[in-house]
Order: sequence, then C-alpha cells, then structure tokens
Amino acid sequence: MLAALAEGTTRLDNFSTGKDCASTLDCLRELGCRSQTTRKGETLSVEIHGTGMNLQAPQNVLNCGNSGSTIRMMSGILAGQAFESEMTGDESLSRRPMARVMKPLAEMGASITAAEGSRPPPANLRGEVARNRLRNARGERTGGGLRAFRWTVCGG
Repeated sequence: MLAALAEGTTRLDNFSTGKDCASTLDCLRELGCRSQTTRKGETLSVEIHGTGMNLQAPQNVLNCGNSGSTIRMMSGILAGQAFESEMTGDESLSRRPMARVMKPLAEMGASITAAEGSRPPPANLRGEVARNRLRNARGERTGGGLRAFRWTVCGG
C-alpha cells in the first residue's frame, strides 16, 4: 500500500500468492495504481508504480475479499483522499467489528458509514474533510492520508 502512495516504481520480490494480498492489489488497481506481476519458478514479484498520493476515485466498489488488513488499512488511506469510496468484502469480513477504525477516522474528519452501524462491509467513506482539517502542532496542514493510515496500522 505504501508503494502505491510513493512516487516511482517499487519492486516487491517473494510476494505472497495469498488471497489477502491479491485483494489489496485489486483495490489499488481500482484506485489507479498500475502494477505488474511476474513469476520466475516459485518466486512471484510485483512492480507497483506509485501515484505520489494522487489516487483516483474508484469506478467500482473496492472488494477487500476476506482481508481485514486490507479494509482497515485502506480505510486509513481513503480517509485522506478527496473522493468518495465504497468498500465491500465476503460474508466473513462483514461480520468483523470495525468501530475501532471507524470512530477515530470520523474524529479526524472523515465521513465513514457502514451498512450495519459499526460492521462493514459495505462501508462508504468520504475523506476530503480529513485531508483539509488535519494540522500539526504549528497549525500547518499535514498528510492526512498518511496520518490516518498510520493510525489504522499502529493505533496512533
């Protein structure tokens, strides 16, 4: 995910063939991030062409599959974007509580709603407010997307 937000190309070798990683790549592609995968024997490599924090509004619902990590971290990234997104997942993912992610992102200024209160998916997230309102101690605007992403990964 960080490679998608960076500028330039990042190459990841020994990339996992798991469904969670595939769901993450699919979401990033839907947000305008280009990537290519290559396989040499048992080794899978992915080249991700970063957007420099300039993700595009998705044309479709972002499907996180069964990946709780994808929906949590993607929520943090999308909280700092100037567009609306909808995320969904499989039946198992829809039973997982997300209030611990939704509440802090809403306090940062993101508008996030879920079909069943605190249990997405589907979840709808509009992050423009978060990008414009996040400021550091000196009152300067900060990278809201990265701050929200960091919170969803590290808890603060």
